[in-house]
Amino acid sequence: MASLDSPNPSFAIRETTTTATAPSTFLRSISTKEPSFSSFPYSPPRFSSPISLHTSPLSSPRHPFNATAAAGSSSPENSSSYRCISSVLKKDGQILCIAAANGFIYTGSDSNVIRIWKQPEFTECGRLKAKTSTVVAMEVSHDRVYAAYGDGKIRVWRRTWDNGVKHVKLATIPKTGGAVRNLIVGKDKMMKHMGPITSIAINVSDDILYSASLDKTIKVWRIRDSKCIETIQAHSEPINALVVADDGVLYSASDDATVRVWRRYFYSENQLHTLILTLTAKYSPVKTLTLTLDDGLLYGGCTDGYIHYWHKGWFSAQLQYGGALQGHTHAVMCLASVANYVISGSADSTSRVWAREQDGRHTMLAVLVGHRGPIRCAIAFLGRFGEETEDEYCTICTGSLDGVLKMWRVTRPKSSCGHLNKTNGHEYFELQEG
Repeated sequence: MASLDSPNPSFAIRETTTTATAPSTFLRSISTKEPSFSSFPYSPPRFSSPISLHTSPLSSPRHPFNATAAAGSSSPENSSSYRCISSVLKKDGQILCIAAANGFIYTGSDSNVIRIWKQPEFTECGRLKAKTSTVVAMEVSHDRVYAAYGDGKIRVWRRTWDNGVKHVKLATIPKTGGAVRNLIVGKDKMMKHMGPITSIAINVSDDILYSASLDKTIKVWRIRDSKCIETIQAHSEPINALVVADDGVLYSASDDATVRVWRRYFYSENQLHTLILTLTAKYSPVKTLTLTLDDGLLYGGCTDGYIHYWHKGWFSAQLQYGGALQGHTHAVMCLASVANYVISGSADSTSRVWAREQDGRHTMLAVLVGHRGPIRCAIAFLGRFGEETEDEYCTICTGSLDGVLKMWRVTRPKSSCGHLNKTNGHEYFELQEG
């Protein structure tokens, strides 16, 4: 089990790469003991280092794909392409989390600064600072930004438009004064996590904020008064990820190789959440979760490199196993979804872009290569180039433990289908530093 003294959640990786001989064969994780982030085999760029930073590119030419190459066809109508359109290196250390809303991207890192980026220019337009460092998880809902830090507290800002975009700090969860009083009366254990926070999720309609921790619990916070109203003894091992569906159902992923489904009930004052279903992930710790926009599919990324997915039925307790996406050679550390795209980031330093076809199959569109360290977080947006083209593009932002933030664009014609392969060849430009 991961140490509770470490401020960051960490991820196990396989020492060897094994290829499954059949889709039904799954690889068991070697160990559930999780090393520190610092044990990953990568060397982040240093400003004083003579090594060229061109190994982490700013941008690259568009790489074409052949959608039907595997079938022996080369029809240009079934092609897609991708490119790295921006790459930024700041003196913030490892990038640990990304969130986005209303045309802004927020990035958290080892430092005490949350950087704000404006879209679509991808230019820095502000910063949020705290007295403590290490932003381990972040969520943005409407005009509020929620950030969990290495000290086990969650800080909340509100975005305003007075004389430009500004952020005003609203609260610290748990309340500083309340934590001191609870410590004196011996109730601190009921309020604050006893281990580092690993993930947060928001249920705006119910005025609820969830936080998960290495201490194996989920805390339920009432947003309006920052009060902890319930502590869920959720898993037998550390919890790595949380996600909330539109219907209020909560999903939690853990090192115990399960995803648990929770529903909130309003008739009970002492126990607000009840476990309604446990999903197994083929014996491998589950590190990350994502839901499709319509909540129809749940994806879980595991330490063995597999991405398992489940189909949701009419009721919240109806989840049917759909299969697994195989491609990564190390732990899947982050997942994101937009429209029919699924983006995965891994400790193997690559991101993969998957497309869910109309028949339910998944095809891998691209392998995004360029980071020098494990990819810790990712988000994605959907857009079109304009009226003059039928091409659809997906913009992806990835943050890595190498300290580099990258923006990618994957372009795919509407008629594109089948398996897409990446072509070789790279040409890189100057890296932006700050």
